[in-house]
Amino acid sequence: MKRYPTRQAERGLALISSLLLLMIITIIALGMFRSFATQEHIAGNLREKERALHAAETAQQYGEWWLNQGNNAAIGPISCNAGSLSANANNNGQICNQTPLQAGMPYLTVFPWPTQVTYLPPGMSVTAGVNGASGDPPYALTPGFYVSDLGPAGDGQGEAYQIDAYGTGSTAINVASATVAVVESTYEIQQGVVNRGGL
Repeated sequence: MKRYPTRQAERGLALISSLLLLMIITIIALGMFRSFATQEHIAGNLREKERALHAAETAQQYGEWWLNQGNNAAIGPISCNAGSLSANANNNGQICNQTPLQAGMPYLTVFPWPTQVTYLPPGMSVTAGVNGASGDPPYALTPGFYVSDLGPAGDGQGEAYQIDAYGTGSTAINVASATVAVVESTYEIQQGVVNRGGL
């Protein structure tokens, strides 16, 4: 005669299976929560990187625009001393006769730069606790740029300039922990040609 397991033995197996299944589900859930936190940090870092890059590009574009205004390029390069000019005050700017590297400026490690022109775009805030015009959180620093005269352009038609600019994202702790972006462009301004009627 064949014997079959009793119901009491089956109850113990069901309890152990249920506990194992519950433990596996708990481990999976904890792993998911940890990955959500990591994804939030990554998204926040990407947002700050984009904000810093846009701020740097804004300062760079302003530097290029300033170079093209009036006779700014015709003024010529000067030996730029350490300090900061504000482009927001009467469109101030300067053209330096050395690149940041030639001037020994640690422009990739020290912010704000020792020699720079700052430009605060309309609606941007750099005051802690004060949001910008569109509700954006404040930026850590006012964006800045540095214009260098590189000499005659390769095509012989004008003068070549290098515009370096930086921008920061926001920071809740301090300026040293802000995300920073540095951009650089080479820009040529050609001399105009005037026909005086002698040809």
